[in-house]
Amino acid sequence: MVGTANGSRTPVTPRQAFSVVNGGQDPSGPGSIAGSDCGGIDFTREEVEALLNVKIRTKDKFNLKEKCDIMMEYIKKLRMCVRWFQEFEGELSFEHEKLKKLFESAEKKSNDMEMLMNAKEEELNSIIVELRNNYSVLQEKFMKEETDKLAAIETLMKEKDARMSAERSQASLKEDLEKSLRESSSANQKIISINDMYKRLQEYNTSLQQYNSKLQTELNQTSDTLKTVEREKAALTENLSNLRGYHASQQDQLASTKASLEESMKLKEALSSEVGCLRGDLHQVREDRDRQLLLVQDLTAEVLQYKECTGKSAAELGDLTSKSIQLEATCTLQSETIRRLQEQLAIAEKKLEISDLSSLETRTGYEEQKRLNSELQIRVDEAELKVVEGEALRKKLHNTILELKGNIRVFCRVRPLLLDEGVDNETKIISFPTTIETLGRGIELVQHGQSHPFMFDKVFTPQSSQEEVFVEISQLVQSALDGYKVCIFAYGQTGSGKTHTMMGTPGSYDEKGLIPRSLEQIFESRQKLLEQGWKYEMQVSMLEIYNENIRDLLSSNKACSTDSGNKQYAIKHDANGNTNVSDLTIVDVRSSREVSFLLNRAAQSRSVGKTQMNEQSSRSHFVFTLRISGVNESMEQHVQGVLNLIDLAGSERLSKSGSTGDRLKETQAINKSLSSLSDVIFALAKKEEHIPFRNSKLTYLLQPCLGGDSKTLMVVNVSPAPSSVNESLCSLRFAARVNACEISIPRRQTSMRYLEPRLSYG
Repeated sequence: MVGTANGSRTPVTPRQAFSVVNGGQDPSGPGSIAGSDCGGIDFTREEVEALLNVKIRTKDKFNLKEKCDIMMEYIKKLRMCVRWFQEFEGELSFEHEKLKKLFESAEKKSNDMEMLMNAKEEELNSIIVELRNNYSVLQEKFMKEETDKLAAIETLMKEKDARMSAERSQASLKEDLEKSLRESSSANQKIISINDMYKRLQEYNTSLQQYNSKLQTELNQTSDTLKTVEREKAALTENLSNLRGYHASQQDQLASTKASLEESMKLKEALSSEVGCLRGDLHQVREDRDRQLLLVQDLTAEVLQYKECTGKSAAELGDLTSKSIQLEATCTLQSETIRRLQEQLAIAEKKLEISDLSSLETRTGYEEQKRLNSELQIRVDEAELKVVEGEALRKKLHNTILELKGNIRVFCRVRPLLLDEGVDNETKIISFPTTIETLGRGIELVQHGQSHPFMFDKVFTPQSSQEEVFVEISQLVQSALDGYKVCIFAYGQTGSGKTHTMMGTPGSYDEKGLIPRSLEQIFESRQKLLEQGWKYEMQVSMLEIYNENIRDLLSSNKACSTDSGNKQYAIKHDANGNTNVSDLTIVDVRSSREVSFLLNRAAQSRSVGKTQMNEQSSRSHFVFTLRISGVNESMEQHVQGVLNLIDLAGSERLSKSGSTGDRLKETQAINKSLSSLSDVIFALAKKEEHIPFRNSKLTYLLQPCLGGDSKTLMVVNVSPAPSSVNESLCSLRFAARVNACEISIPRRQTSMRYLEPRLSYG
């Protein structure tokens, strides 16, 4: 609104005031013609103030007409100003209504937005609650899986004990079965021999019965002849009575002989002696039979002579009678022997049946035990499979968590004690906890009576073989074929076994190190992936950092490889995180044998020296690089991977190593580069903005591995000797800091179109 001349605000005048000013007429009526002409006129504040302050003056104050005209003109202007005020007031009212509506709509939108935000907030709160519930459920599941794992291990131990006891009982049952089988076979052989003997005895008894019947027939004929002789010779009665007396005496002798035979047969206990006796008797009976046949012939002849000489016939008749009685007794004795043999045969058959039943029961028990053992073995195998699957799942989840976190993985390996480091249990400084959480991952070091526990991704005891160590890193090595950058480096004091871990013992298959085993696996996998359409090209380079100078270990010029002053090598990192070393020798390889030859060649060129701590101490950092380029034309995919295997020089104290001269310079350079590595690790752990990678050639070369998107693993090697407890503790503490560092998440280098694989070094 327009203010007064002194700058104060004038209150809005209502519409009735304007009608009063206009003489009670409506401003829109005919009386407001002048006001209708002010539609295009705008009044400023100064004009209104000037209009209000106008003083009407005339030349002649008595000239009323002039004064009236001036008043009319002034009234006209006032009407135009009032009209303009009315229109301005209408516009202000319209603007006020419009702003009011806009304010209401804005307020409504604000309320709607506030309601929407409240709904969103409630939804987010519900999601957070649900996530917390899921987290608690997952935690309970994890605890349950841990409990199931413990129960499975406990069940496995019980099943192993049951299997051992079952194997012991199985062995005892097997021995009993073999013993019963031997007894059964011997009993079968005895039965077969007894059956054969029984058949022979039956045949002999049949022959004796036939012979007896023949003798009986001949005796009947002789009796008939004797009867006729008795009728013809009545005088022989007295001689016959004498012969009867003689017959009675022979009967007594026969009874005594029979009693003695019965006593002798009772004394025989064994079946073989009885058979021998029977065979003797059989032989005797056969001889008797032969004698009887001869006697019968003689008797026949004598009977013929008896007719001629009746006196001799009575005596011969007595002899025939006695011999017939003897034959009857012999037959009776043989029948008794046959009966006893049959009884023994029946007893042997019963024993055989009992043995068969026992053998059947033993066999049934053996089969049942065998079935039980097979079921236990299946359960043991299933439990072992579950344990293996659970361990594999734990490793996979652990590796996935580490990859998502971007941590540097750390393995710890404790070398065995040397012969001159004899340590008893009281002076032992390193131990390995056996709890569920720390088994295979924990290590404790004792210094001055104080225990220092550490936890790493994996801990290898002195008894661990090279194969066991490689199995743990094999999947990491395989990632290089999948297009990842992989870096594995060994760290530790001098003499702790770093070079043995990485290179192994030359000429020994079981003692091969991680580098040759990794190459064998890569080339074997390359051959298998060839069937799936993958074609790989591989290039190898090897260098060492000696006294902060880079040496090319594959250079054909020996002078260049031994004198770093002849050629300067520059380290360059491109935008993709790839590392290139200028003028470095690169060799295309097609087999692990070619790489082994290059490794031996590089090992001969590497700088080594003797110190008081190690007879063959590596005096430089060795870096092996394998660049892999793979193409699958059918999938139109191209991958590029890098495998860096690094054997760092060992840290050492000058007071212990006794280094002088060149060894002293080497020790100082080694400790300086390892100190720079420690500074980089500390900066990464603190997540500082500036990481001092350029402080040494080693850290600058390892920049993509420590601060890039590489899969990195450090193997810290520890000596168990009490004299190295301080260095071992420093190595373990440094490894723990490395394990806590977080780097970028590993990124696979792959593309979906074919690229010609070219690997260039600045």
